[in-house]
Amino acid sequence: MIQLPVYDTDGKKVDTLSIDEALLGGEVRPLLLKQAYVMFHANRRQGSARTRGRSEVTGSTRKLYRQKGTGNARVGAARTNIRRGGGVAFAKRKSRTEYHLDMPKKMRRFANRNALLAKLTDEEVRCIADLSFREPRTRDLKALLDKVGIDRSCLIALNRSDRMTALSARNLPHVRTLPIEQLNAFELLNHRYLVVDKRALSSFLDGSVWAGEPKQEAAG
Repeated sequence: MIQLPVYDTDGKKVDTLSIDEALLGGEVRPLLLKQAYVMFHANRRQGSARTRGRSEVTGSTRKLYRQKGTGNARVGAARTNIRRGGGVAFAKRKSRTEYHLDMPKKMRRFANRNALLAKLTDEEVRCIADLSFREPRTRDLKALLDKVGIDRSCLIALNRSDRMTALSARNLPHVRTLPIEQLNAFELLNHRYLVVDKRALSSFLDGSVWAGEPKQEAAG
């Protein structure tokens, strides 16, 4: 059993939450986490990269100077691919718009939970007894993060109804918030620390809130 300390808003330990590793896979599985990370990362790609040919770059089509008598090599327009600023030979005309990868739903959910186990094993989870604010207060949230030892990038998992905490975090650099039901391996591995409300974490662990996947951005 993992004994996770629970802190109050003053950064003091007030409770301990016991978590069974078996609920999260029993052991950290690096290959599964890598597969899930690559899938989420690939599905965010737009596939809009392309290059311009000589007919698409800006410039005159006039021959730079006469063919003979100058002592220079024979050249044509400035937009030729052999000159600086010219077009690209064999330019990439069509963009690849499909980078989509997939995993079975059970594997995705298992990877999400196993990524949480990796965070717990590395002691990078900070559980707050009641993570809520009556009004948006960036200063108060920053003070809380400092008290619980957050000194690197941070992911804050919230109840969907907790709008005030999300507003309090929007101006903090390297801090991202998302609903607890969207907690996924990609976001967990992309941030050093996880800060989560005790009630939200309990709902994730007991399965009343399944870990979903973020909406895939449309390619194009």
